[in-house]
Amino acid sequence: MASVSQLISAVERRLAGKVALVTGGASGIGEATARLFSKHGANVVIADIQDNLGLSLCKHLESASYVHCDVTNENDVENAVNAAVSEHGKLDIMVNNAGISGPIKASILDNTKSEFEAVININLVGVFLGTKHAARVMVPARRGSIINTASVCGSIGGVASHAYTSSKHAVVGLTRNTAVELGQFGVRVNCVSPYLVATPLTMDFFKLDEEGALGVYSNLKDAVLEPKDVAEAALYLGSDASKYVSGHNLVVDGGFTIVNTGLCVLGQSVV
Repeated sequence: MASVSQLISAVERRLAGKVALVTGGASGIGEATARLFSKHGANVVIADIQDNLGLSLCKHLESASYVHCDVTNENDVENAVNAAVSEHGKLDIMVNNAGISGPIKASILDNTKSEFEAVININLVGVFLGTKHAARVMVPARRGSIINTASVCGSIGGVASHAYTSSKHAVVGLTRNTAVELGQFGVRVNCVSPYLVATPLTMDFFKLDEEGALGVYSNLKDAVLEPKDVAEAALYLGSDASKYVSGHNLVVDGGFTIVNTGLCVLGQSVV
């Protein structure tokens, strides 16, 4: 008979027996997601172009493997999905997380076509390819959860570059459109839209030191958004706890997108 501690452990492991593929899983939010998913019993396949980081991370997880994957290359994405299915016999969760910020250029006159396309290719086309090939194996199985990493920049403007903002708006739209199509096959599609997270990507993007990243842009008092918080949102969407949630944009921003800072003085509204 199972002990009390074993039973509690089984309950806490919300992804026990599930297979999850995480693109961009070698660092940042992807790494935090891979770690949390593994902790909750998932067999995790990390797909990234950072081979050394990905292989090193696998050594610290309970059940994980690594596959090289450039999300702009359809053959790579197809191979990553095939690798997960070949190794584990199925794919339950697809996390389309890989992304870049691109250069910061405030004026559209300074943006080049190639720079714009580079961001779109990774942030949007990568999500499209991940969704397409996850659906290829999830539809016949009549189950699955696809989770896309979007951003608060997918809901508002004026926070990031034109390319990044455009890509994240498009990810939200693609999420909703594919949720409509794939829902009839029992496949759920959702996205997570985090606020500024102090990852190397965002620190470089906003030219912030650690103190700036944790304080200047904060909206929710005494709370700091960390990669693991975004991973917790993905955990919910990947688990059976969200079995009737699809087409949803789960915003993790401490209320940032509902606040007009121009109308606030020291936390007090001027109207």
